[in-house]
Amino acid sequence: MSESMQERKQAEKSGEERRYLVFSLLNEQYAVPLLQVKEVLGITDTTPVPYTPSHFRGIMNLRGQVISIIDLRLKFRMAKNEFGPETAIIILDLSPLSVGVIVDSVDSVLGLIEKDISPAPDVESNIKTDYIEGVARKDKKLILLLNIEKTLSVEDLKALKKQAA
Repeated sequence: MSESMQERKQAEKSGEERRYLVFSLLNEQYAVPLLQVKEVLGITDTTPVPYTPSHFRGIMNLRGQVISIIDLRLKFRMAKNEFGPETAIIILDLSPLSVGVIVDSVDSVLGLIEKDISPAPDVESNIKTDYIEGVARKDKKLILLLNIEKTLSVEDLKALKKQAA
């Protein structure tokens, strides 16, 4: 057994491995902690809510619970895209709220140990980037590890709480 395989097995045994759900937006990969993911749904109709930011797609009823839906492409100021067969909604548990995020596709579940994760890069920008918790490498691609709570602004969180009430 290779050394890296042994290290991974040992990390799994000691509980150091963290699992992430990897998804794509515009051919770039991002990931969120798997423990925050409640479920993944195909794209579905939402009910628009007037006077909300453009990245709020609306709300949906999920087994009696009203869930706010955010288009991550629009939140990240990326080009708007038509929904395709791979488009999905990831329902995330941000206790006490749940929120759905629309992504281009859900790609995989990835297990990472501490040494697989590099610190978040310092980005010279007037836009805050503290929502990037780190960067993982997989098959010569970089995957940005996101903190969804920090991705949402104070205004977003207020709107979510108001919609949940």
